[in-house]
Amino acid sequence: MALFIEQLVNGLTVGAVYSLVALGYTMVYGVMRMINFAHGDFFMIGSYLGFTLVSSALLGGAIPLWAALIVVVVLSMAGVAIIGVIVERAAYRPLRRSSRLTAVVSAIGVSIFLQNAVMLIWGPRYRAYPPWSVPSITWQVGGIYINFMQVLILAVSFGLMVALYLFVQRTTVGAAIRATAIDHDTARLMGIDVDQIIRLIFLIGPALGAAAGVLLGLYYRQIHFTVGWTYGLKAFTAAIMGGIGNIPGAMVGGLLLGILEMLGAGYISSAWKDVFVFLILILLLMFRPTGLLGERIAEKV
Repeated sequence: MALFIEQLVNGLTVGAVYSLVALGYTMVYGVMRMINFAHGDFFMIGSYLGFTLVSSALLGGAIPLWAALIVVVVLSMAGVAIIGVIVERAAYRPLRRSSRLTAVVSAIGVSIFLQNAVMLIWGPRYRAYPPWSVPSITWQVGGIYINFMQVLILAVSFGLMVALYLFVQRTTVGAAIRATAIDHDTARLMGIDVDQIIRLIFLIGPALGAAAGVLLGLYYRQIHFTVGWTYGLKAFTAAIMGGIGNIPGAMVGGLLLGILEMLGAGYISSAWKDVFVFLILILLLMFRPTGLLGERIAEKV
């Protein structure tokens, strides 16, 4: 029982990261009907920006640790959000009226470009977050050990997910996002600036991915320029699992995927945990292609 609870906590921790990244996939698809395969690389860039900021902020010692971590997360989110808007303007907007295949090819090209850019800037070797960047605090609850980073990841992730859900469901801008997701032309007739909404989507999605990248870097300490492809593909699986275009579905899908992955690693073999993810993706596409909670997209007839 102790192993089950421990793996459950580990699964929720990793799953919360998957959920943040999956939200970017599902928001872009919901509004633009496009799979942004470069989204995982926004996550990767966030982890590298976090690494650079953590090292400079903590080595300087000018501000307390908790404040430094907040500054690092916020600045990483802002930096990657700007990159997301630039990518949308340069690579996706000119192809908005082209076929979906053209947009997918463009997204793959952007992914390759971002990976190689990071490799040239930070180098091809693994980078490690400073060991003093996170307090080594551990709590024992009923024989289960929970560390500070697990609590931090869960708190920040759930806070961001709840904030996003309330923003989309309870605000005027959120209503405009939902209207744009239904039909671009009708949204324009209602006075909605569709281009502005799409820019906003490419601000929010990459920013959430950047937050996930910083949290994961602090959790595992080591990062690499290829990490975006691995975690991006897992987050894409989570988005499909919950229902593409469905924001609550992306949250549920990420958490469920993380739990299943960690349970498989704990009870079968950690060497096969990636196999479990892709097996789940194959089974979903075969038996439940619309996801557990169903897709939330509108098709023209």
